[in-house]
Amino acid sequence: MGFYSHHVLPHSCHRSSSYFLSSQWKKNVMFVIAHPDDESMFFSPTINYFTSTACNLHILCFSTGNADGMGSIRDQELHRACAVLKVPLQQLKILDHPNLQDGFGQLWSHDLLTEIIEEEVTNHYIHTIITFDNYGVWGHCNHRDVHRGVLKFLQTNSGRNVKAWELVSLNIFRKYCGPVDIWLSILSAKRHPSKVIIINKQPWKSFKAMAQHLSQWVWFRKLFVLFSSYTYVNTLDRINPESNELL
Repeated sequence: MGFYSHHVLPHSCHRSSSYFLSSQWKKNVMFVIAHPDDESMFFSPTINYFTSTACNLHILCFSTGNADGMGSIRDQELHRACAVLKVPLQQLKILDHPNLQDGFGQLWSHDLLTEIIEEEVTNHYIHTIITFDNYGVWGHCNHRDVHRGVLKFLQTNSGRNVKAWELVSLNIFRKYCGPVDIWLSILSAKRHPSKVIIINKQPWKSFKAMAQHLSQWVWFRKLFVLFSSYTYVNTLDRINPESNELL
């Protein structure tokens, strides 16, 4: 059967892949992101996959993206993008915390992030978390801090039955090779069987969702969405709570 007939391509019976595909781990899923537009620029293949299933989808956005003073505008843009992506608006939470402001020079407290994640997981009975990896696509400190907040949550809540997955950051060639990266992702996953490949069957929806972020919809971001592999395919890997990167 051709791969276009599938949303998710696990490349082995590896235990972590089976966790991802098992419906019991997908009942309540929370995407943990840093800024409005992260969901459309990076995670839309995975969001489209989950909204096509019976999952209860939540998004936790840690800032309004107020680096340029447009936080209130970007808040509303994220609401419109979530409507396009079929994420229930009552299950979208956007924070405007004084210690979690958007910016390359703004370092976020991992303890504060962990506290907020723990509260959201408890309130919404979250089973699965999807977030950035340690590099955060292109090294943005807010993306990386969100990853470390999730990792610290896993490390300090080992008794909870919560699984977390990270979006694998790609090298510069793969990042901008568009749909060609579907094939490259599949080849890469054969060498790394713990990874799961999610193909976007509705890339037009990613364009439409990103276009809702009008304040950000400038020419170079239009090119990014067109050529970015993250529009067409996501590679996810299980976050290992035993990682020592916080130590």
